[in-house]
Amino acid sequence: MNRTGAGTLTAQDIDTEVRLAGWVQRRRDLGGLVFLDLRDRSGLVQVVVRPDERPDLAELLEPVRGEWVVAVEGRVVARESVNPDLPTGQIEVIASSIAILNRARTLPFQLHGESDASEETRLTYRYLDLRRPELQRNFLLRDRVTLEIRNYFHENGFVDIETPILTLSTPEGARDYLVPSRVHQGSFYALPQSPQIFKQITMMAGFERYIQIARCFRDEDLRADRQPEFTQVDVEMSFVTEEDVFRTIEGLFQRIFPLAGIEPPTPFPRLTWADAMARFGSDRPDLRFGCEIVDLSASLGESGFRGFRQAVADGGVVRGFALPAAAGAGEASRREVEELAEVARRHGAAGVLTLRRTGGEVVFQVKNALTPAEAETAADALGLEEGGLGLVAAGPEGTTAVALGALRVEVARRYGLVPEGAHTFLWITDFPLFQWDEAAGRWFSVNHPFTAPSLADVERLESEPGSVRARAYDVVMDGLELGGGSIRIHDPEQQARVFRVLGIGEEEARRRFGFLLDALAYGAPPHGGLALGLDRMVMLMAGAASLREVIAFPKTTAAKDLMTGAPGTVEEAQLRDLGIAPAARRGDGRSGGN
Repeated sequence: MNRTGAGTLTAQDIDTEVRLAGWVQRRRDLGGLVFLDLRDRSGLVQVVVRPDERPDLAELLEPVRGEWVVAVEGRVVARESVNPDLPTGQIEVIASSIAILNRARTLPFQLHGESDASEETRLTYRYLDLRRPELQRNFLLRDRVTLEIRNYFHENGFVDIETPILTLSTPEGARDYLVPSRVHQGSFYALPQSPQIFKQITMMAGFERYIQIARCFRDEDLRADRQPEFTQVDVEMSFVTEEDVFRTIEGLFQRIFPLAGIEPPTPFPRLTWADAMARFGSDRPDLRFGCEIVDLSASLGESGFRGFRQAVADGGVVRGFALPAAAGAGEASRREVEELAEVARRHGAAGVLTLRRTGGEVVFQVKNALTPAEAETAADALGLEEGGLGLVAAGPEGTTAVALGALRVEVARRYGLVPEGAHTFLWITDFPLFQWDEAAGRWFSVNHPFTAPSLADVERLESEPGSVRARAYDVVMDGLELGGGSIRIHDPEQQARVFRVLGIGEEEARRRFGFLLDALAYGAPPHGGLALGLDRMVMLMAGAASLREVIAFPKTTAAKDLMTGAPGTVEEAQLRDLGIAPAARRGDGRSGGN
């Protein structure tokens, strides 16, 4: 008899004989009946033993506890008391034989229902944590998403090509993870931060459409939505424009997001980077709620409030946004306003000031600093409602944008402005190609040095690099970047011009990217693509709180694997094989200073 999934049984299976195997979620002995809740990957079913009919089985089950592994054979029958909350709640299995396959120690934390286990404990016993139904659902969803991604790209003529994991270090952004070579001592491989150069090479090799679900590695500080190793859906296409890339990715999203009950409307709206920063204070804005940022510089830059006048005189801006009256923020206390001001200060602003419309009158936080006409004009520009709250900040344009963007997200969270079940998608376009680093005294690529400049701006590459826009784009969902890419440089001379702006001389360019430069010189087609964060997409689709809920064996925020203990030490013999001198041992009895 073949094994049947516990969670697959229905009323149609009544009067059939089945063989089950799985974990005991709970055992209940009611004297006249013994119940086992038996769980496997497919779900849970109730198994029944009648001690008066099968005293041998009842005795066998006496020591059984949660997470013991058992095999059961029996007959499916209708339950007398239907459980509507359980998919198998219409039936149960009357056991005819039971075998104990393995025992389990007392668990370090509860796997079902409410658990107060710390994340550290859960990650240490990750194999137990992964038994929880919530996590199992996440990984079954991830499996379906990955399969659908492969099917979609296969149907659209893409070729799945694996690129190297051991490659050359070309640091540009995050730190590389380095791997010492035993054969070539003193030389190192790097784990790829991205297959960027290799996927471009596949275009130059004539494959035209490339796809890879690629493992990538970045040695950087971690957050809830970052991990040192992660998975991305890597896509590249030849003979395309931005529009071709947008249509391809929107088609993919229409295919995979419905697996989680999310229907992305297409085409996605688009915002330039400059508009996104001005109107939402972020290059990954959340459009599920309003609170759009408005520029008040013209009306308040010459107002009676010195702080506003000075900011505009110094070349900065005055900007703000309004919370709707329905949010209840108009009644915010002085303490609550100060908490919001602290959010703005953490993001570089001097603080934030309030406008309130009460009884038809607009009241500014600093008494008598604005005339009634100035306050009314500002309130009208913000769209401030009766009982609403306006928040205004002033300072350098970039700092003010970022501070108000962070504040906008905070008030949405605090006042519940995001509608239940709402999702929005959009494209951000026309990023700057370069950014100036004062400390380093040179230009850096905003994306990477292979991004093509806007055709309208290319003549200003050397004369005004800061004004040049990139043919780059990000796709954003609910305030999170799902992925980004660009149309690439395919002309060797244009690539050399970009390298010169970045301060990368010919010798350095040959050393770091010689093989790419050679490939460009042998008939490279126009090409472009992007990379999507698979982990992040599944996190949003599953409604998970962090990437650790959708990565089977994640690292902590300190980049440690608590289950295996990685990173760990290695034997001195291994280091000698690699030509690496072992570090001096501590505590070897030698004296020394502090």
